[in-house]
Formats: sequence, structure tokens, C-alpha cells
Amino acid sequence: MYDVIVVGGGHAGCEAALACANMGFKTLLATGNLNMVGSMPCNPSIGGPAKGVVVREIDALGGYMGKNADLCQIQTKMLNRSKGPAVWALRFQEDKLLYMKEMLKHLKDTPNLDLIESYVIDLIVEDNTVFGVVLENGKEINAKAVVLTTGTYLDSRILRGHWTKKEGPDGQKTTKGISEALKRLGFTIQRLKTGTPARIKASTIDFSKTSVENGDDVIWKYSFDDGYDSILKVKVPCYLTYTNLDIHNLIMENLDKSAMYGGVVEGVGPRYCPSIEDKVVRFKDKERHQIFYEPESLDLDQEYIQGFSTSMPVEVQDKMLRLLPGLKDCEVIRYAYAIEYDAIDPLELWPSLETKLVKNLFTAGQINGTSGYEEAAAQGLIAGINAALKVSNREPLVLRRDEAYIGVMIDDLVTKGTKEPYRLLTSRAEYRLLLRHDNADLRLREKGYQVGLIKEEQYNRLNLKKEAIASLKNELKFIKIKPQNANPILERVNSMPICESTSLESLIKRPEINYHTIKELALSQDTIITSCYDKIDEVLEQVEIDIKYEGYINKSLEQAQRMKNYELKNIPDNINYDLIDNIALEAREKLKKIQPKTIGQASRISGVNPADISVLMVYIERMVRG
Repeated sequence: MYDVIVVGGGHAGCEAALACANMGFKTLLATGNLNMVGSMPCNPSIGGPAKGVVVREIDALGGYMGKNADLCQIQTKMLNRSKGPAVWALRFQEDKLLYMKEMLKHLKDTPNLDLIESYVIDLIVEDNTVFGVVLENGKEINAKAVVLTTGTYLDSRILRGHWTKKEGPDGQKTTKGISEALKRLGFTIQRLKTGTPARIKASTIDFSKTSVENGDDVIWKYSFDDGYDSILKVKVPCYLTYTNLDIHNLIMENLDKSAMYGGVVEGVGPRYCPSIEDKVVRFKDKERHQIFYEPESLDLDQEYIQGFSTSMPVEVQDKMLRLLPGLKDCEVIRYAYAIEYDAIDPLELWPSLETKLVKNLFTAGQINGTSGYEEAAAQGLIAGINAALKVSNREPLVLRRDEAYIGVMIDDLVTKGTKEPYRLLTSRAEYRLLLRHDNADLRLREKGYQVGLIKEEQYNRLNLKKEAIASLKNELKFIKIKPQNANPILERVNSMPICESTSLESLIKRPEINYHTIKELALSQDTIITSCYDKIDEVLEQVEIDIKYEGYINKSLEQAQRMKNYELKNIPDNINYDLIDNIALEAREKLKKIQPKTIGQASRISGVNPADISVLMVYIERMVRG
């Protein structure tokens, strides 16, 4: 008997299994191919806008994705540095083979965690409660909770033109049993679609026809903890190029041969990661689209053609590829394909990611309608944490929208649902100035400590960092720089000179001055900025952002506090919406279907307006008073 069984070894499954095991629960991870755990069947990268912040949030809570990404990176970049800190985000190129190897090693080394290489074909369910799984050999394994992280493997099929094949990503076996079990249990199953571009033999590409895209000189880190330096210690470039009108014309001439436009695809594709034919059709005014050639591993002579996903037949793809700069004489290792698969309706989930129809059954990742490794890993972590908490009869961990991008994503899924692969974007977060890359540990590490994933030493370091930030913010008020010392430095950074001694707090508020300049200004008067926390630049960066954006941050905090009052108003489990007069019919139907846990969640349901919320609050107050 296990405490928790995790089904699937993708990014969601790895995080779920590690969370349960590290919280001290006997855990089993069942997956079809152990050598594919943590695989990257699409782009060989981790992070990007919003997603990079999610990886830091995973690390802050005690998850592992960020640490493995640090170990296996071959290029690091901080995106959007020319913009405000609300949209800064890391993106790493990863050695995909090393990433899988290191993830498997970590799983094997984790106490309380067993691994089994087998497909799960059914669930053991009695009285609407899950009690385990059935393997493909017929063996039953019991558990107190089950987490499904099946990715794009549920009754999946590969599509190129009008050719289809029942198969999962990277030629792996698909599975239909879990889909049939979920249908039998009453879940709404929807078909979704995603895709992946061609892979090209790198040594056959003429890179002189492209622009080199190097990473940053700085080696960035996802993890807040030490000890996860890059194993390979190299920096590899990517290459930028563009499509052209010849490619666009070829696509339009053969549009009926595309699986997507030829009527073969049943599933709905991702709006924010469209195929190249979809881009050409939807953006007819654009004469070109960005394409990146990205290395997949130092052990592979292979480039990933980012931005050139397609479901065209092989013969058309081949012509399309050879019209791209540098690919005229290329050798194609694998042509692009679309893949469609089963997913559930996320409206059938509680905010804890436990299913409403079956108790103790949790789902995470693309089975919930999301796209992306980072979204999957975040859900896996939360589902794993909450499965363990459920087994121990503790309250679930539910992150608010003002606490984490992870909270935004899960709230979107369980409150609004999705009919297409959901992608996390900065624009989805109304409090994105609070949900920054730099402060993920300050926001979430204490929660990781409370559930048992953050160790005492890590928690003590967090408190030391908080103390250092508060101390330094106060210190900058009293360190005043004389004009003769400051002005040469200010002139060099194109900042107005000062006429009298001015505090570093005042100077750091200037847009053109950053914490590096502040350190230099302090040294100009033989003042060394020190800290009780050893990573002084981390503290200084936090102080700079807090001071420079204080007004905006306080405004966001005030807005978040107003919404928090709604989030703290729970809706009774036994509420009968049919007994509430004066709410709109659509609102009544949506409330009955989604069964929101709080007034805040109810207010975000499409079709529920402020008048309905007011009536609902009055009704609940009467219920409470009896």
C-alpha cells in the first residue's frame, strides 16, 4: 500500500512524485519508459515570459525543476531587461539528454520514492473514491491517493497531412485505458492539439545565412539554493532567421494538405503557439515570421527549428524547410508533426487539483488542458503537495492570484476552464508587479517550509535575507553622498548632477541608476555596503526594486488586499443555489457547475456579475446566522 501513486513521468509527474516523497510519504511513480522522465519532446528550453517566473516559484516552494535546469543549461538569458521588473523572466537552453539523465538520477536517489516502468490502464475506484491503479499486466497497486500526469499520451495520435498514427511524443507508446476509465467515471473528455517542428542535422546547416543569438555573459540561476552549477560549463549560441514569401506562398498552395486545415485534426490547437500555416493564414499582412535554430544537446548533431511547427505532409514540409535560410542542403532527422490527445475539463477540479467526481484523485499538466513544461511542473508540484496533505488530513495548499503565477494559472483553469491548450502569460496576472522573478522566494518559501518541502537551513537563510533587505532599505536613507563624489559618476550614467549631499535612497529612485551605481557611489566616499546575507547583489536588487517602484507596488498591494477580503469569505459546501432568489439564470448554472470555494473565486466566473455576488453574499450571511 502506497500513500500516493503518481502516473506519468513528465515534468508534472516528476514534481508530484518528488513532492510527496520529500514530504515523507511512501510514493510510487509509474511511467511507460523510465529513460524518458523529464523529457522535452518539443523545445529544448525552460522558461520564458511568465514561465521563467513559474520555475522560480517552483524552486521557492521546494520543487526541483529549477535546480535541474541550472545543472543542465547550455545557455542562459534574462528576457525583457529593458522593461520593468514585472516582466523580467529567465529562459535557459537545456541539454535535453542530460536533463532526462539527471532527473532520473535524482528520482532514484530520493528516499520514500519507488519507480516502476509500466503503463497504467485503469483506476481502482469505489464509492467515488480512488484506491489505486491497474497496470498493463493486470497487477493492482493500492494507494490512498493517485495523481494523474499523463501529458499528451492519452489516446494520442500523430498527424502529418492526411497520414495519422496512434502514438505519443518522440515515438513513444500511447495509452487509452485511462481515457476510458475517466469517461466511465463521468469526466468530460475534450480533444486538444499541439505540435512540434522538424529536427535538422546541425552539421548540414549553413549558419552563415543566419544571425547568431548568444546568451547573456552572466550565468543566471533559477534556484535560490547553492550547489547547482552547470555540469557542462559551456555557452552555446542559437541562430535567428525568418520565413519568406516563397514559404508563405507554398503553404497557401498546399493548405488543403495540412492535417489542421484538411479536416483531419479533431482537437483544438494552442492559440499562443500556432503552427506556421496558422501564422501565415491568420497574419496575412506579415511578410516574414521569426525562426530560431536551437541546439538540443551537446551529444546530438541536431537543431530544433523553433517557430516552424506544422502538420503538413512530409513532401511539402521538405520543400518548406529548404526555403529557409541555411537549410537548402540540410539533412532532416525528423519531420514536424501535430499531435492530438485527450484532456479533461478543468472545471471538474477543485483549486487543490483534486477532482470533483472522484475523491483523492488529482490531475496535473496537459491532462488539465495546459501547454508547456513549466505549467505542467507547477501543477504537478501543487497536486503532489495536496495529495500528501489530503492523505494526512491537512488543509490543501491553494495559492492566491496575488501570491503566485501558479495561483493565477490554477485559478484560471478551475474557474474559467479552457477549450484550447492554456498558456501562462504575464497579461493574465493582474498583480504581476507583485509576482516578480526576483521575489519568488520572499513570496513562497515560507509556504514550502510549512508543507515540509523547505528545510530549516533554507528557511533560516530566507529570514536572514528578509532581515538584510529591511536593514539595507533603512541604511540607504542615512548614507548621503557629497556632490564632488557623486557628480562624476552621475554624469557617466547620464543622470542629473546634485547640488547638495543626497541620500542613496533618493538617488536609487532615478530610472537611470541601478544598484551597481549605488555601490560605486557608496565607495566614492569610502563607504562599503555590507549585509548579514552573503549574496549582497540579491539584497541590493530587491532593495532597488522596492524603493524605485514603491508607489506602484503599494497600489498593487492595496488592490490585492481588497480582493483578499473576498478570498477569505468561504462559500459553505452545502449551499443550494436553486434556493437563492434574484440571481441570473446563467449565474446560477455556472455556480452550480463550478462550485466555487470562495466569494473571490465566484466573482471571477464568466457570467456571474457583481449584482449576483451581492445577492450571494447576503444569502450566505443569512445561512451563517441560521
